[in-house]
Amino acid sequence: MGSVEFEVSVQDYFYGDDPSASPISEETWQDWFCDWLEILHPDMPTAPTYELSLRLSDDAEIQSLNAQYRHRDQATDVLAFAALEVECPPAAMVIEELPLYLGDIVISVDTASRQAQQQGHSLKTELAWLAAHGLLHLLGWDHPDEESLTEMLNQQATLLQKIGLITESAKDVQS
Repeated sequence: MGSVEFEVSVQDYFYGDDPSASPISEETWQDWFCDWLEILHPDMPTAPTYELSLRLSDDAEIQSLNAQYRHRDQATDVLAFAALEVECPPAAMVIEELPLYLGDIVISVDTASRQAQQQGHSLKTELAWLAAHGLLHLLGWDHPDEESLTEMLNQQATLLQKIGLITESAKDVQS
């Protein structure tokens, strides 16, 4: 795939007017998604730039989205709304000129904070873990059974290892 250009639009509803309170800067998010896309080499059209939207939210907002789009009236940790249909990518002519929009990832910082405490790692690590999970969903991954869930969790661990947030020995702990 070569060098990947990635544009991440971070909508920080959770930290609001104080982006310095967020444990991860927009530039760091950009770097991580670029690294992850280069590792994954997804089976999709090549584009000059890839884009996605990342929204850091709270339990109330993600519960509302979960009820509206998944008919589950409860908070969750991450939602992913893919813009591409895996079987039907956009026309190659369009891809050559425009950024390829992958979709939206919404993460509840409330839930991520609780999960980070339960797992015994930092909020930064948990947010990265959930963002990697969301990206995999945007690229067509799913986990309808235990085997595919294990495969997806292992891939997430590999992505976090690439950016230095977990070590090889911690991969087993994550999954």
